[in-house]
Amino acid sequence: MGEHKAEPRFMQQAIELATTNVTSGNGGPFGAVIVKDGEVIATGANCVTAGNDPTAHAEVTAIRNACNALGTFMLNGCEIYTSCEPCPMCLAAIYWARIDTIYYGNSAADAAKVGFDDAAFYEELKRPHEEREKPIKPLLSAEAWESFAAWEKSPFKVEY
Repeated sequence: MGEHKAEPRFMQQAIELATTNVTSGNGGPFGAVIVKDGEVIATGANCVTAGNDPTAHAEVTAIRNACNALGTFMLNGCEIYTSCEPCPMCLAAIYWARIDTIYYGNSAADAAKVGFDDAAFYEELKRPHEEREKPIKPLLSAEAWESFAAWEKSPFKVEY
């Protein structure tokens, strides 16, 4: 992982994206900027309600845009500036994308104060499957393994 120094101008850009997103009526108060080598690679704003897509959080949108811009699914060497501490989904996406550093403006507690409380998701993920609010049960595990067996043998496999 590379060492990055926080640059407030990128956080300011993420905050401006979030504010503009609200004032334009496009979505929630969240913006994200992905930077590599001191240059903005991509941005994203929350468009959950505008696109009827619950996964269209600012960070996920910015990751999709950055991957398209760079032609890769790995964002090593990048950092993300997000106007709010990432929710569990966005945090996982950031890890999957291999982004080096996360900078955030508002905290998760700040988000909860205005109706965006993801604490329940963090708690739910800590529980064993049998204690979760939504049932989560295995089904056709042996048959499903065929996909993994095919992956192990595939000449098209891309390690990540």
